[in-house]
Amino acid sequence: GTALRLLFKMLSSCSKVGDPRPGQPYKGGNFYAFLPDNREGQKTAMLLKKAFAAGLTFQIKSCNGEERVTWGLIPHKTSWDGGKARNGYPDTQYLSEVCIVL
Repeated sequence: GTALRLLFKMLSSCSKVGDPRPGQPYKGGNFYAFLPDNREGQKTAMLLKKAFAAGLTFQIKSCNGEERVTWGLIPHKTSWDGGKARNGYPDTQYLSEVCIVL
């Protein structure tokens, strides 16, 4: 099937109050997620967009002494293939599971 590819561009910046280390610079990056291009996938994309707008998609974590943007608690498929073990498809439960989280 065909895929929707979502791109999240997170710029490097400084963390704010409420982040693990306020005022510390952190590294951003490009993050990709994949959904099937069907009605359910498009509905899920809209829910993921709302979650992103509400600041729920990413978090800042310390990794080897460096602050960086990482995925938050909402599961995203970061590969179109490789199965569930490689964070990809096929995974028949993903769309229903992520919609419960959202």
